[in-house]
Amino acid sequence: MDADGSVSDESGRRRRVHGMLKLYYGLNEDGKAPELQSLDPCDINGPHFDPELYLNKLRRECSLSELMDHETCMVKQIRSLDSDMQTLVYENYNKFISATDTIRKMKNDFKKMEDEMDCLSANMAAITDFSASISSTLQDQHAQITKLSGVHTLLRKLQFLFELPARLNKCLELQAYAQAVSSHRRARCVLQQYSHLPSFKGIQDDCNAIMEKLAQELRQKFRDGGTSAKDLSECVELMLQLDEPAEELCDKFLSHARSRLELDLQGLEAEIKPYPPPPAPKEAATRRSSSSTAAGSPSDNSPKTLSLPSPTPNTDILEFIDRGCNEFVSSLCLVITSYQELFINHAQTGELASKNIPQMANGKLQAFVDDLAARYFSLVERRIQEEKGVGDNSLLVRALDRFHRRLQAVAKLLPGSAVPNRGTEIVIRAATERVKQYLSALQSFYMDSLTDVRQALATPRLSVAGAGVHLGGPAAGRDAPSSLPELLSSLSASILNQIKSVLASVHLFTAKDITFSNKPYFKGEFCSQGVRENLVVNFIRFVCQSSRQFCESAGDKGGSTPPALLLLLSRLCLDFETSTISYILTLTDEQFLVQHQNPITPVTALCGEAREAAQKLLNHYVKVQGLIISQMLRKSVETRDWVNTIEPRNVRAVMKRVVEDTTSIDVQVGLLYEEGVRKAHSSDSSKRTFSVYSSSRQQPRYAASYTPSAPMDTNLLSNIHKLFSERIDIFSSVEFNKVSVMTGIIKISLKTFLECVRLRTFGRYGLQQIQVDCHYLQMYLWRFVSDENLVHFLLDEIVGSAAHRCLDPSPMEQSVIEVICERG
Repeated sequence: MDADGSVSDESGRRRRVHGMLKLYYGLNEDGKAPELQSLDPCDINGPHFDPELYLNKLRRECSLSELMDHETCMVKQIRSLDSDMQTLVYENYNKFISATDTIRKMKNDFKKMEDEMDCLSANMAAITDFSASISSTLQDQHAQITKLSGVHTLLRKLQFLFELPARLNKCLELQAYAQAVSSHRRARCVLQQYSHLPSFKGIQDDCNAIMEKLAQELRQKFRDGGTSAKDLSECVELMLQLDEPAEELCDKFLSHARSRLELDLQGLEAEIKPYPPPPAPKEAATRRSSSSTAAGSPSDNSPKTLSLPSPTPNTDILEFIDRGCNEFVSSLCLVITSYQELFINHAQTGELASKNIPQMANGKLQAFVDDLAARYFSLVERRIQEEKGVGDNSLLVRALDRFHRRLQAVAKLLPGSAVPNRGTEIVIRAATERVKQYLSALQSFYMDSLTDVRQALATPRLSVAGAGVHLGGPAAGRDAPSSLPELLSSLSASILNQIKSVLASVHLFTAKDITFSNKPYFKGEFCSQGVRENLVVNFIRFVCQSSRQFCESAGDKGGSTPPALLLLLSRLCLDFETSTISYILTLTDEQFLVQHQNPITPVTALCGEAREAAQKLLNHYVKVQGLIISQMLRKSVETRDWVNTIEPRNVRAVMKRVVEDTTSIDVQVGLLYEEGVRKAHSSDSSKRTFSVYSSSRQQPRYAASYTPSAPMDTNLLSNIHKLFSERIDIFSSVEFNKVSVMTGIIKISLKTFLECVRLRTFGRYGLQQIQVDCHYLQMYLWRFVSDENLVHFLLDEIVGSAAHRCLDPSPMEQSVIEVICERG
């Protein structure tokens, strides 16, 4: 047999070695090359390779240098194959050496085992001889010994029956109820079988009286309920063995357990504060406004705005959950286990098996557990609602994890119970509510940051209050040229840091050591809808919506909003659209492994909302700044008597103010936006305005005014000129660059100037003053706009309208206008 095994092992090793060699040489199982191999005799790797043909072919087709290269390549391949073959031989040699050592060791071990087996065989033979000797010696007395043993057993049973009443009385005195019931159960069948005999009948009557007394003591002990759960379980088990009604015992058992569990619930309820009355709307608004006023600068990244006031109960949430789990849940699990062992899993025999007690007991247990668990869950939810602060999330997450973990014990004990699912719902609601709190905190932080930005923008106003400069207008750009970029950078950084801090806090809910974090009913929905949609996406939308609100009502909000804040928010929303939104959502998706199977808001949609908000804010900024300058121009036109004015000697101060404010706005916009694209300017842009006024196109307009038929001819020429000129859209959307913004502001300002001129009547000097003012504006405003022809056209219209409204249209000489404007 050993020889056969060694032969089979040897053949197996040979097959393995041959298999490796076949694999190395590219042969199949039959030792043949695959059918798909080439039959070409010049194929060096094929089975039909012919060296002579191969060499002749190389000599015919290759040059000397190619032959040398080919030789070098073949030498390298031969060396590589020799090296592989040597390695294969070395590896197999080591394996053969190892196999030889193993076989030699096995031989030694088998030799030792053979000696032990010989010794064991000798011992077994000796034992067999001794057993045969003993059997032959006791064979004659075996039947007599068996008979005597049976008589002895019967006498012991009879002795047990006669001593049973005394034994039961002794157990009753010592309160060894379990031993008494066990002894009675052993003898009950025998006493019932031989109850027709007087002696056995007396023993049975005495035992029944004693057991009735024992049953009364057990009932009293069960009613008192002052024992431990283990003693109570033993008491119920003994009463079931004494044929007490199972349904009544179920009700009594659950009633006693309820009283003990309600004490645990009362202890938990004592640690929870009662619900505070809701604050009045006025008080809440006052509290919000006071907190906004007391906020610091947005560059302060401390979690001041994320520290909502929270009540300070006697114990923290983790201690509360620990107490509930260690007391109530543990006791509930013990009650369930004991109840199931007594009434459900207990083997029923006889008449009890036909009453279907387990089904009845299971229904009562389900109702009992659901009722008490509902009260416990209510207390847990009330305590979770007290966790209003969002500074530290670790205690709440650990508490929820422990709560969820301990409820799994109930799930194992009661597979069909709804308690674990309701506990899971509490965990999900708590996590969702915490996300809502973080969203509210982020929103409050953003609004407080905007308040800080407004205060920072108002600071330069205090230092230049006597100069009468508008907030966020020229003063902001002139006095603090670097304040806007610093405020924007600080605001963006603080928002991003707060979002990262919030995501880090919320990420605790998805930690690997948290049991509920890996559950599909929590992880997918919480990460995609809870964190990404309800927290990050909603906050981004809140930033866009709250920013757009500054443009909705010019009377309530827009009028009191600093233009610099509009400009800053527009740039903030534009930065959100270009980079911030995609960065935040990518960070969220990576941290929380968001599954895109659920419907989520795409990045493009959020970027579109941010760009729309930025566009609306920038348009509103242009409108507000344009109206500020327009208001100065309108008052300067309406408050002046243009018919009786004196001959112009200088440029009006309001025009100098317009140029100064426009320059300041240009500086302010340039702090946040790029320059933009301009059309090529002519070399004499600063002087073209006056030449336009005195050109051949304007001369007929002024010259015709001196003749009686002038109004008809002048109006006709003016209207024809407008037909062929480009239409100017005053309130069109601007692009995100400085040139476009300045062009929009100047269009609104000059259009207002034009409409005010059309409503006034001018004298000779009034017309000349308009000429001087327009020439002065042309000297400076052309450099701010994308197309200088737009400024030429509007100023041309202003002077033309003044000429139409002039009683004595006598234009001022070009040289005089230039002297006045250069003199300033």
